[in-house]
Amino acid sequence: MGASQSVSEKSIHEFLVKDARGKEVSLNTFRGKVVLVVNVASKCGFADANYTQLTQLYSTYKDKGLEILAFPCNQFLKKEPGTSQEAQDFACTRYKAEYPIFEKIRVNGPETAPIYTFLKAQKSGILGSRIKWNFTKFLVDEEGHVIQRYSPTTEPLSIENDIKKALGVA
Repeated sequence: MGASQSVSEKSIHEFLVKDARGKEVSLNTFRGKVVLVVNVASKCGFADANYTQLTQLYSTYKDKGLEILAFPCNQFLKKEPGTSQEAQDFACTRYKAEYPIFEKIRVNGPETAPIYTFLKAQKSGILGSRIKWNFTKFLVDEEGHVIQRYSPTTEPLSIENDIKKALGVA
């Protein structure tokens, strides 16, 4: 289940991930920002509301220190069948996403991406540490620690007050 992997990292800033083109990105780049990490899927029934609202949140709070990190995932009924680049193109073209869309990853199982092993170890959900579905969200503070985990059915705008609190804005 991936839960047996040890997690020695203390913040998301210690991870390297790959962008949609396969280039390594250090999450240390986001130190000092409040980060919302989301596993996304373009063919999911939750895609329209989530992508629309993520774009709204990012537009409103990016200049106040919010960053959104989207990780395409094809583990749930194969709702992200294309390439990482196709997932990025979809989000950026259809929903005007300006936040980073990374390489497709696995969020459950023996090949879970290390960043998700860390996130799940910090905050478990209704199914324990397993990610239940697409658009599970993790709110992370400026120091890289997970503040809160939200279910796939929690719409991004419904957590706006938590984001504002984390950013220290009224």
